[in-house]
Amino acid sequence: MTTADTSTTAGKIADLKQRLADARTPVGEDAVRATHDAGRFTAHERVEALLDKGSFVEIDALVRHRATAFKLDKSRPLTDGVVTGHGTIDGRPVCIFSQDSTIFDGQLGEATGEKMVKVLELAMKSGTPVIGLYDGTGVRAKEGIVTLEMFSRIYRLQAQASGVVPHIAVVLGKVSGSQSHGVALSDVVINVAGQSGVCMHASEERSSVSDATSGLSHITATDEQSALDLAAELLTYLPSNNRAITPEAESTAARDGHSLDVAIPDARDEAFDITQIIAEVVDNDSLLELQPVHAPNICTCFARIDGRSVGIIANQPTEKGGQLDADAAEKAARFIRLCNTYNLPLISFVDAPGFAPDTDGPGAVRRTAKLFSASADASVGKIAVIVRRAFGSAYLAMGAKRMGTDLVFAWPTAQIAVSDAVALSEITGVDAAQLEEDIVNPYAAAERGLVDAVIAPSHTRKQLIEGLRLLERKVEDGYPRKNNNIQL
Repeated sequence: MTTADTSTTAGKIADLKQRLADARTPVGEDAVRATHDAGRFTAHERVEALLDKGSFVEIDALVRHRATAFKLDKSRPLTDGVVTGHGTIDGRPVCIFSQDSTIFDGQLGEATGEKMVKVLELAMKSGTPVIGLYDGTGVRAKEGIVTLEMFSRIYRLQAQASGVVPHIAVVLGKVSGSQSHGVALSDVVINVAGQSGVCMHASEERSSVSDATSGLSHITATDEQSALDLAAELLTYLPSNNRAITPEAESTAARDGHSLDVAIPDARDEAFDITQIIAEVVDNDSLLELQPVHAPNICTCFARIDGRSVGIIANQPTEKGGQLDADAAEKAARFIRLCNTYNLPLISFVDAPGFAPDTDGPGAVRRTAKLFSASADASVGKIAVIVRRAFGSAYLAMGAKRMGTDLVFAWPTAQIAVSDAVALSEITGVDAAQLEEDIVNPYAAAERGLVDAVIAPSHTRKQLIEGLRLLERKVEDGYPRKNNNIQL
């Protein structure tokens, strides 16, 4: 508590400084020490570790809750359990909130909710990304139904902000109850291994592993600092809002690409790692894969090509032979919509032998349809590179020319057909080798204009650079509507 003489200007300034200092340790130094002993940052330290040094401008540091029921007025710590404000990351403005689990277990009360609403509204009005540092366990039940009112306002703002400004959630502790849906409503979710987990009920056992395998989280970091660094890195691939341009990075030399000419095995169905092919094409050290352990038969990545941010989807032959299933289709569809929302061009690397057998029952048809809807609806520049198999409906889902793909390139190893040569041989009675020579190849598709060019694999990066430059100012007018009715 301040002891300054507030009858003078100097005393009033000293009083302010003391109040702000108290807001940094709202429940005392013992709580700070306990947080550090657990290997964690405080809510304020997390913000400062993420933002540019000295850039954080805190909002509502002196807020206290106003509740009196159940003797809540006996404990009224400053900040009320969430640190809010704005600052910069690499010079770019961001809005931020950081939940404080040392205050009421990070539970949301009326004042906490008001602070979060204010910072979300500020982000939308200013066209600024939001980073949420989550570490809370639902509602502050003693404050009653007003806590649900605050969540309704927060959820509505998150839904309205979706597709307007990026929202990155960094989960730094156990998050449960109503707060869990705030995480899921974000664009990208980062977890900390062994420390964080998201569940609807506090009694449930959830971890960073379950979040990753279920597809809730996109990246798992090793510790808090790594998670915060990843949030900053993610922003470099995204614009500040849906009307802004993603800043270009300095183009870093890629590999020479000659290894691509021998990347595809001669054996028809032999597996290879598609991420190694992607790494040969994109700028050095620019590949950032999202959800690597969820539906690993499809890869979704951010990367840069000649300094430009792009989104990449690719079949992964090392997992389920690269077949598409319901989880893979949903994963790819959500990523396509994310990229389309923020005007990132899309590149697909295609080795799609087909859809996996329908082991999930009738629901698989509905769920896989999401990929067709998202792919056809995306209006950003779209380029497909068919590296090997492109069969049947899976070929359509991954970037067929008439599905709205602007440029389709095929390697000489590409096989584009309604089915593979063996299956076609059984249907037609024609030798499979003859069918491969006649129709199961890139040239039959090229003759019909369904492939724009058959290229040497080592020329892929050059073709992509030129294609991205061509599509940089792509304009595509659609039919007027509120939204498409994608199979959610």
